[in-house]
Amino acid sequence: MSQATEALFREDSALRECQARLLRVDERGVVLDRTVFYPLGGGQAGDAGDVLLPDGRMLAIADTRKSKEPGAEGEILHVPTSGQEELLAALLPGMQVQARLNWARRHALMRFHTATHLLCALLPYPVDGCSITESYARLDFHTDAPFDKEALTAGLNRLVAAAHAVSHSWITDEELDANPSLVRSMSVQPPRGTGRVRVLRIEGVDLQPCGGTHVGNTAEIGGLTVTKIEKKSASTRRVVLGFAQTVNAALA
Repeated sequence: MSQATEALFREDSALRECQARLLRVDERGVVLDRTVFYPLGGGQAGDAGDVLLPDGRMLAIADTRKSKEPGAEGEILHVPTSGQEELLAALLPGMQVQARLNWARRHALMRFHTATHLLCALLPYPVDGCSITESYARLDFHTDAPFDKEALTAGLNRLVAAAHAVSHSWITDEELDANPSLVRSMSVQPPRGTGRVRVLRIEGVDLQPCGGTHVGNTAEIGGLTVTKIEKKSASTRRVVLGFAQTVNAALA
């Protein structure tokens, strides 16, 4: 059985880089023994960045995915950008490398992901779709209720400005089963398989299972704007979020 990758981001989303040992490289990607790179999952995009080799050369990483190979479910695949065949050929198992995030991109993902939890606190409906990218975030709510764009924008920025602390803890699978109301998403189930589940807490605002990366305080999110509200079906309403600074710059 393959060695699972130690996911350092589970305990500290603020880590930007780490030393690691190269375990394997193949057509699917590069596997390290530990990483700060978050793999695609829970609606959040996979991380990008680079892997610094001992000789100073850098392998550019375009995406990060979870391995789906039988027996390798705990591996995290660092997917390189195309055209680096010569560099990939120089990678050897056991090589000590440094994994480094594209931090600006990751931080945007963290801010947006935490913002979606604020949106869940304002809209108490089941979530049946989610996408978190570096340029926008969207949630689909299972409801036919009308939403007010200006009121939601004001509510989100009120929660951001209140500077609520954001933290995480762990509960057992049994504790989650005993508290099914913690799960808000209909489309994405909390990551299981280790006997425990990661729970994100926004103090006084929201509590729900989540394996994604987040900021440490809502004030770190910055200004938000609800850019669009769509009726996707008779029972689904989509809300799209943007950063206020980005939206204002685009309009200037």
